[in-house]
Amino acid sequence: MKKKMLSILLCAAMFTSILSGCAISTTKESDDSSTESTEGTEGSDDADSDAEAGDDVVVMKDEDLEGREEITLWFWGAEPYAQEAFKKILVDSYNASQDDYQLVVEFRPSVDADIKTALAANQGPDIIYGSGPSFVMPLVEAEKLENMDAYSEEYGWKDKILEPYYESGTVHGSLYSLVNGVSTMGVFYNKKVLQDNGWEVPATIEEMEAIMDEAIEKGMYASVTGNKGWQPVNENYASLFLTHIATPQTMYKVLTGEERWVNDDVKAAIEKSKEWWDKGYLAGEDYVNLNFSESLQLLSDEKSPFFVGPSIAFQWAASFFTGDKEENIAFIPFPATEQVPDETYTLGGACTLSINANAEDSHKDEAAKIIDMMMNAEFMQEMTAAWPGYWGTPLKDLSGVDAGNMNYLSAEFVKVVSDISDAVNQGNFGYYDNTFFPSATQTRIVNIDEVWYETSTVDEYVQSLEDEFKTEFENGMVPPTPKPNMD
Repeated sequence: MKKKMLSILLCAAMFTSILSGCAISTTKESDDSSTESTEGTEGSDDADSDAEAGDDVVVMKDEDLEGREEITLWFWGAEPYAQEAFKKILVDSYNASQDDYQLVVEFRPSVDADIKTALAANQGPDIIYGSGPSFVMPLVEAEKLENMDAYSEEYGWKDKILEPYYESGTVHGSLYSLVNGVSTMGVFYNKKVLQDNGWEVPATIEEMEAIMDEAIEKGMYASVTGNKGWQPVNENYASLFLTHIATPQTMYKVLTGEERWVNDDVKAAIEKSKEWWDKGYLAGEDYVNLNFSESLQLLSDEKSPFFVGPSIAFQWAASFFTGDKEENIAFIPFPATEQVPDETYTLGGACTLSINANAEDSHKDEAAKIIDMMMNAEFMQEMTAAWPGYWGTPLKDLSGVDAGNMNYLSAEFVKVVSDISDAVNQGNFGYYDNTFFPSATQTRIVNIDEVWYETSTVDEYVQSLEDEFKTEFENGMVPPTPKPNMD
């Protein structure tokens, strides 16, 4: 009965969005979007040349594809150079591999809304893009996504994908989505800025805060990031401090129901985010006026030592760290805190891939085949060479990825993915909210700026997290929670 009610409620919500004018986009390609995921200018010459990694693919002419059935995928409006790489390395490869089907990809700025609207009407693409397991779970309860257990067994996904990422795509023990690439919150820094000012790469949060204080005194930004046009950037900081101040151990207990959200560790994490806000560490008053692209431009222009953000930002950095600036940028995990002294990563994912439950059976089989093409070392290597930052496939074994011939940014990203994999194996990880928190709780995480603007107290905000989570936990809406190192 609970499952049926959740399905009815989700479909009702989707139907309401249809009536309110949320029409399905028919745009095939886009290089502009109001959301953070599509920010940026066109790719650099280096990025364009790297897209040639897929030049050995046989490109099918339009006449060669006539009469084939279409397998459809809606994707977010990535930058032009990234779209071109995706077409060469995935679309052309698949289309050349057989004679009956063609993969058709549409790049949509409003992909999340489009997919929910289409699925509510039992329509939509064959391959379902999702912005994370918290996005996927309500769709599973509404019976809009295909159970992928049989495909997992056929392609051996459970054996080759890192366990926390594989499990994050399961609901009630069955697989419904796969994370396409790992992501983590950390710190990008400008090596030249640090060197010119006599600053060492920070190993502790105290060292980082000291540098940010000095940067402000010098008229620089302490760090650059902002939520202009995309409020969910707020969750980056919330997830980061829940990992490094509240600790992964406390958050594991919270997410598994062993401990309440209303506890001193969680409060300390929220208070730390407020402290950073009050001190101007989050780009000061310009936090609401900056997006990722503008922030990375400022970092490249040596206006700040740091960009605190997700590792997927490598893909936008490619537009600004070019020529003799290319190797000025580097990435480190968030520095050690008193609570979390070891190198620890907040685990997140770039996106999820699922199969439409209402697709034709033959299309489901082809969709699984295409998803599997994206779940191997060769694909990661080709895509990362052309499109750094997004395709860090969560593989247990990364030995098949050779970064030797990649450009600097791509090779640096491969190193980050490898480091995350090592941390997972050691249990040194925390939880990014859109991967491991249920959807209503995630929404409350995004609204952490209520505390920053003092429209809610820390106690009121944490209580709201408790209230939302309790309902979702009782309804079985919390994604599987991998266990960190509990020592």
